[in-house]
Amino acid sequence: MSNQIPTKADLPMKSERDHSGMPNSHLHELFVDELRDILGAEKQLLKGLKKMAEKAVSNTLKIAFSEHHTETAEQIERLKQIFMLMNLSVTEKKCEAMEGLLNEADEIIEDFEYNEALDAALIVTAQKIEHYEIASYGCLITYASLMEHEEAKGLLEITLAQEKETDRKLTHIAVSEANITA
Repeated sequence: MSNQIPTKADLPMKSERDHSGMPNSHLHELFVDELRDILGAEKQLLKGLKKMAEKAVSNTLKIAFSEHHTETAEQIERLKQIFMLMNLSVTEKKCEAMEGLLNEADEIIEDFEYNEALDAALIVTAQKIEHYEIASYGCLITYASLMEHEEAKGLLEITLAQEKETDRKLTHIAVSEANITA
């Protein structure tokens, strides 16, 4: 048995308040961690959407990226609301997945900037991002439901519906314009 004093890294994660009385409280830390991850992801995405809108050739795609930029800002505000509802500090964490997806978008822009397939390439990258977000919000909704955080669940459902609609719009633009032009 060691007499060493445990470091912060050795201690289990502690929540900002005791949640042991809530249903499925074992999910609380995961829920909070995922909230922080998606908040970071959405903030990272704001910059990426602006760049994709600037680089898109089709006016329809430019508008879709710009509209989603506005929605993303709204989604960030909803996430902040959830943090406040749960008496948590609004803290984001760097989302490694979003960073990778946005790096891929930068590569696509560089590789296809003067190519007729640029819009099709931007759409495939944007849809990868949407699918990541759809998966993240779907899990968060499940956790919120299991822990009976009904107000948080409702806010997350609004965002999930927006993400799914953006994915549908991108598919429509790809099928009706971008893939044909490419």
